Amino acid sequence: MKTILFSILITTKNRREDLSLTLRKIQHLLQREDVECCIYDDGSIDDTFDFVKNNYPQIKLQRNENSKGYLYCRNVLLQHTTAAYAISLDDDAHFVTENPLESIKKYFTQNPNCAVIALRIFWGLNLPENRNCDEVAIPVQGFVGCGHVWRMDAWHSIVAYPEWFEFYGEEDFAAYHLFKKKWFVHYLPEVLVQHRVALQLRKNKTDYSSRLRNSLSSGWYLLFMFTPIYLIPRKFIFSVWKQVQLKIFKGDKMALKALLLAIFDLICALPKILKGSNRLSKKEFLLYQKLPKTKTYWTPNEVNLVENQ
Repeated sequence: MKTILFSILITTKNRREDLSLTLRKIQHLLQREDVECCIYDDGSIDDTFDFVKNNYPQIKLQRNENSKGYLYCRNVLLQHTTAAYAISLDDDAHFVTENPLESIKKYFTQNPNCAVIALRIFWGLNLPENRNCDEVAIPVQGFVGCGHVWRMDAWHSIVAYPEWFEFYGEEDFAAYHLFKKKWFVHYLPEVLVQHRVALQLRKNKTDYSSRLRNSLSSGWYLLFMFTPIYLIPRKFIFSVWKQVQLKIFKGDKMALKALLLAIFDLICALPKILKGSNRLSKKEFLLYQKLPKTKTYWTPNEVNLVENQ
């Protein structure tokens, strides 16, 4: 019986074309005996399920008839894999590095306190010509959902992702819990992932307001759940003020709507926040703040080829 070392986990919904491209890009990995791929279709109506079933019979496939949210799907995938390492990819993200699994395995072996590997991620539709990087692997505060790798022993040592967050913030939620358990997130620039997203166009999309709302509310959930109490009022007021100063005063009506709805979300979520809080001590918080920030966007040298935020 073959031993599964790596599990590639993808949650998807109504993005068959994006998923199809991702699977083509990682096809060589799916052929390895030590790799499994698990896809969770969260209620797609674009024939995503049948496409994967008919074209990739080796993939373990699950489906919700009605959407339950991508955090629900990610939790199920992580809870059921028996692999040592779980690679989480968005359906519109793929490895650029040719042999990423060897680098991942080697790094986990050499760094036993590393719980999650945060991969180097380029956000954009067109890769830059120069993909070289002089960054080195370091511990960081958190990781990005579109491309990271779990050591499954670490995942099982903490609570699952909070499904009531809906989306945004769950990675930091996990990172805080890991830090409390003396686990760390490490950034590994040796492995490059392309997240095929045009960031400049996101603000113009119809879901801009909902994305901003969820970004604000999840950030405040984390603030109230993990930050020492004496810092919460100042940080919360500053967060609100920056939205007013940078967006609302400049006539962004959608930002005003998102801000008010996020405040409403925070009030409604207070019972869950109080129940699930795992506050860092003052000492822990200061140590956490000394870690380098999460490496969200890798910027290559060719400025003219980069899609800025």
